[in-house]
Amino acid sequence: MRVTGSDIILLTHSTFGVFGILCAAWVFVDALNAREENAGRIRAMAIATAVFMAATWLVGGYWYVRFYPLDKALILRGPWPLAHTVFMETKEHLFFIPLVLSWYLMIAARDALATNALARKMVLWVALLIVLIGLSIEGSGAIINHGVKVALLDSRR
Repeated sequence: MRVTGSDIILLTHSTFGVFGILCAAWVFVDALNAREENAGRIRAMAIATAVFMAATWLVGGYWYVRFYPLDKALILRGPWPLAHTVFMETKEHLFFIPLVLSWYLMIAARDALATNALARKMVLWVALLIVLIGLSIEGSGAIINHGVKVALLDSRR
């Protein structure tokens, strides 16, 4: 089996997404117990969340424009057209939400979370939304990938 450039780009895209989700989860856990001692770590992880989400968006956008049209055609002719018509279409409309939220998280995490309960709640909710939406997008990507796989397997019959 040969690993292609498309494979590397796609795996890089999903890896950056997972790292962004993990960083947002880290922000959430640290913000639950916000203190002066972990304020720098919260800010650093919020920045890392934004960086990883931006990298995910850039790499995924390149892959989508360059390689997805062939996969889309395969999926639509295969036994799992819902992998595109539901999951990719949904992903296409949701992808920007964690990106924008991660930029906001980076700004919101600059506040004094140890003393400002309202700011801490905002950071908690934003980080949680990034994690939940990010996981649903990751799951959609797995279904889309499987849609391509079953289409290729079905075409061999």
